[in-house]
Amino acid sequence: MSDYKAPVQDMQFVLENLCDMSGLRDLPAFQETTRDLVEQILTESARFTGEIIAPLNQTGDQQTSTLTDNAVTTPDGFKEAYQAFVEGGWNGTPFAPEHGGMGLPWTITTALQEMWQSSNLAWSLCPLLTIGAIESLIAHGAPELKATYLEKLVSGEWAGTMNLTEPQAGTDLSLLNSRAEREGDHYRITGQKIYITYGEQDFTDNIIHLVLARLPDAPPGVKGISLFLVPKYLVNEDGSLGERNDAYAIGLEHKLGIHASPTCVMAYGENSDGATGYLIGDEHDGLRCMFTMM
Repeated sequence: MSDYKAPVQDMQFVLENLCDMSGLRDLPAFQETTRDLVEQILTESARFTGEIIAPLNQTGDQQTSTLTDNAVTTPDGFKEAYQAFVEGGWNGTPFAPEHGGMGLPWTITTALQEMWQSSNLAWSLCPLLTIGAIESLIAHGAPELKATYLEKLVSGEWAGTMNLTEPQAGTDLSLLNSRAEREGDHYRITGQKIYITYGEQDFTDNIIHLVLARLPDAPPGVKGISLFLVPKYLVNEDGSLGERNDAYAIGLEHKLGIHASPTCVMAYGENSDGATGYLIGDEHDGLRCMFTMM
């Protein structure tokens, strides 16, 4: 079992004396973020990480995540820990109450993320990617996309991923060749992505993939990349889950130190004329939108 004790007093000292929490409290949005409230939040997060997340670190790395028939099974206890994380409202700490969040300063969430990631990095990568996807969607998403996806991402009921790297391109995104074809109010996405953290998992009912791809008329290089929201399950008008999208994990990579985290090879549109995707931001402006997530 891995032991972790969050340095709550040190964190509170840094927040109050170096990060100017008193100055943040002068802002209307953060007036209720009192010193006592900050201490309570840090203390409860320390309890959660020490009692629930940290004990899974070593056992998770030994057991690893596994892939069978395109479905991932995470190590024992990981799913239950995530459910407790969602029930505690931790995923929404920095986001506005209008989206279902707590509306806390990002300064506090940064301290919380230090706890989560220090106690169990492999587990915490799932909420880390989801929080990034939320940021990109808030900054660049169309109103109808926000209405459909944002609240359940903020709550943690659904999770998000980031899809950049491809087998032939590595880190050189100018060589990216995943394709997007316009079809009515959406796009058909085809291609393969590698090293996709939590590309498939058993934590949530739906996974919202943010995928970089090129349109047929895209200019060459990084200036021709667009960003698309590709859900694992399509969402009906009433918010319920619809049919399975053609977005599947077809393999797992094994990263040193985070074997418990499912690092996926993702295939889009291999069983059809393309996975259904929705444009985030403007066409050919996807890299800028993805940088918001990163």
